Formats: sequence, C-alpha cells, structure tokens
Amino acid sequence: MMQLQALIFDVDGTLAETERDGHRLAFNRAFADFDLGWDWPVGLYGKLLTVTGGKERIQHYVEHYKPSFVPEPDMETFCKALHQAKTEHFKAILQDGGVPVRPGVQRLIQDARKQGVRLAIASTSTLDNVLALLQTTLGPNSPNWFEVIAAGDMVPEKKPAPDIYLYTLDKMALSPEHCLVIEDSHQGLIAATRAGLNTVVTVNDYTRHHDLSAARLVLNHLGDPHRPYTVLSGGPRQAYYFTLELAQLLLSSPKH
Repeated sequence: MMQLQALIFDVDGTLAETERDGHRLAFNRAFADFDLGWDWPVGLYGKLLTVTGGKERIQHYVEHYKPSFVPEPDMETFCKALHQAKTEHFKAILQDGGVPVRPGVQRLIQDARKQGVRLAIASTSTLDNVLALLQTTLGPNSPNWFEVIAAGDMVPEKKPAPDIYLYTLDKMALSPEHCLVIEDSHQGLIAATRAGLNTVVTVNDYTRHHDLSAARLVLNHLGDPHRPYTVLSGGPRQAYYFTLELAQLLLSSPKH
C-alpha cells in the first residue's frame, strides 16, 4: 500500500480565494500607480488566468489587448516593475484581512502536522506573495510548517509544466506515489499529473468549468465537520469533509 507521506498545496485559489478580490484588485491598483488607464474586470481576469505567472500575464495582456502600447524601457523591465508594485498592493490587501483562508485548509494542515505528514507548497506566485498569504491567513510562523516552499521563478517553466512539482519532489526526496497534491485549476492539475502526482482539485468561480477529468477527486472546497463539501466528480461519496484518511484512501485505490 502506498503510504501518504506528504501533502503539497498550490496557493492562489487553493489555500485562499486570492484571485478575484486579491490579485485582480492589486493589479488594478498598480495600473493606477503607473497611470496606465487599464482595468481588469472580473470576467476579463478569468480569461487572463489561463496564463500562469503575474509578469507573464501582464505581457500577454499587452500583446493581445494593448498591441499599440510601447513599454518603457522594454517589456521585461516594465513587467517586472509593474508586477513589483502589484505585489506591494497585494500584501496590503492581505494585511487588511481581505482574503480569508478557504474552508478546511487550516484544519487539514493542522491534522497533517499532528500526524507527521510532511507539508510543501508548489506555486507559480512569487515567494513574497506566498509568504505574505501564509502569515496573514495561517499565522506569523506558518511558513515554518512547510518543509519546501517552491514558488515563482525558482524553476524554468511555470504550470502547466511540471517543473515546480518536480522541484518540490526532488527537494523532499520523495517519489510522487507517496504524495497528494491539492490544486484548484486545470493548469495546476496538468502540472501535477505530469509529475506523476495524484491530485485533488477544489474549484472556485474561475475554475469550476475547467477540464478536471485527470483529478482523483473534485470538490467545491475541502470542507469541515460543520461545513460539508460537495463532490463534483470522483472519489468516495460517503465522506463529507476531506481528511488524511481520505487522502490515504485515494493513494491506495487504483485510478479509474
């Protein structure tokens, strides 16, 4: 039987609902700082999320929506500076308590710590954003709970490439058969499965219509005893919130 040894978490949209009311607002505030006159409404931002990585998302937007815009002094420098301003706004939004942790996340992480299941982060978000989110939602010392925090530009290619997950597995010296990933999107799911990892997806408003057929289990959220989840596809239907026992069952049962 494959023994569960580690849980690996994505961050944005998985640990917390960061995208619509966190990153999107931060981008718009950064655009105002730079006097760009740009605005990313909710619907457009959903389309832009198909591009992983904030700097990459800015470049994609310029190329496809503002082709006449000439970045100064060049595209790379412009995107880096704009993204840094956006990061500072995102941190401020977090400090104001604008992004709560998703249902079941804190409970599952605490249970893993109690039972000796190792924890890691694998995210396309910048390290600064990840640390800020962890500290404001889970507590000042929470980054120390995670054996590996793989984020941002630590690897050559971002999701859906498997690089960030392969990096995490290498740092933890674990085979994928002993780990379970918690993700929220098609891009993240593909990245994890390409690395050979079993994956549970907890959808949000931006990802509930993604192709998630490669996931072992798709839920609306991880759930809690007082707030049951809804199973959208896969997995045992008798459980009503996600536990380490259920994670072990998914690793032990054959894929369909």
